[in-house]
Amino acid sequence: MSISIHIKKNFGGFCLQLDLEHPGGITGLLGPSGCGKSTALKCIAGIIKPDEGRIELDGRVLFDSKERVNLPPQERHVGYLFQNYALFPNMTVEGNIRCALRHKKNRREAEERLGSALSLMELSDCRRLYPRQISGGQQQRTALARILVSEPDMLLLDEPFSALDSYLREQMQSQIHRLLREYGKSVLLVSHSRDEIYYLCDHVAVMNRGRILRYGTVKEVFADPGSPAAALLTGCKNIAPARRLSEHEVEVPDWGVRLKTHDVVKEEHLEVGIRAHYFHPNARENLFPVYITGQREDPFESRILFRYQTQKEGTPDLWWRLPKDRTPQIMPKKLGISSHNVLLLYGEQKETDSADG
Repeated sequence: MSISIHIKKNFGGFCLQLDLEHPGGITGLLGPSGCGKSTALKCIAGIIKPDEGRIELDGRVLFDSKERVNLPPQERHVGYLFQNYALFPNMTVEGNIRCALRHKKNRREAEERLGSALSLMELSDCRRLYPRQISGGQQQRTALARILVSEPDMLLLDEPFSALDSYLREQMQSQIHRLLREYGKSVLLVSHSRDEIYYLCDHVAVMNRGRILRYGTVKEVFADPGSPAAALLTGCKNIAPARRLSEHEVEVPDWGVRLKTHDVVKEEHLEVGIRAHYFHPNARENLFPVYITGQREDPFESRILFRYQTQKEGTPDLWWRLPKDRTPQIMPKKLGISSHNVLLLYGEQKETDSADG
């Protein structure tokens, strides 16, 4: 089920200008806090009214400023999962889910839907417990069950894992991944975590300062983020200004090196990005002398900081990441990068928070 969103909402110091054609499946909105992700969902759900524009869900108009169409939330048939799940504290798990079945006149059908939802979400054993008596994961599943029993045409998930600890978050991601695939309708999922987006979504829209910087399949966008801000948000740690030397070569003054590129270099404002996992001491291209400036061990990875021998004073160290069991005992004197892994980034870099990772 497709959705077309072309809206503008001005909040004074911040303006959301969203243009998105979502073909169906699961699309993630990736961006830092305050970039407009949650506001976009609220506009689609009818909680916030845009100043202008149009929202159309599978040919059905939800909002059109010119035609003065603005369907109320209950008529949009859109399910919205809030960050805090918005469960009624004085109702049991079963009672919370029943709230979405009040419009059902056929009592037998309503009971069947309730039973199916409790079973699907593995909530049957806690159906008579209150939200304060169940875990964060059970609260999340209760909120999702309440949405799904109303059979919405589209799901909007706003940071669905933000309230969970890291262990439970990984468990719930696997369960939600399966449920969303079985749901089979359009889903927009908001997150600031690139790992969640990469795992759960088919497409991703990278957002910053109220606008979409890059849209495409998840693999396309992570392989070629297109701009410095989008590269940061997809986890690229090494970004620097560059100058075009030829169709397949750039100079990076801050690093004091010249890099061969696989993609053709355009005559535009240019920066380059290199993901931390792609450096290699035995690379056949772009191999330059380096010296190590620091090292940090994570549970399963090593983060090594280094500088090129020719690097300009006062510029940031570069990151090299590799599995812990592959960390060399003696650090290499040179590191290189394949031309295929040199990211060409265009447009002015915006100040932003880096995404998780």
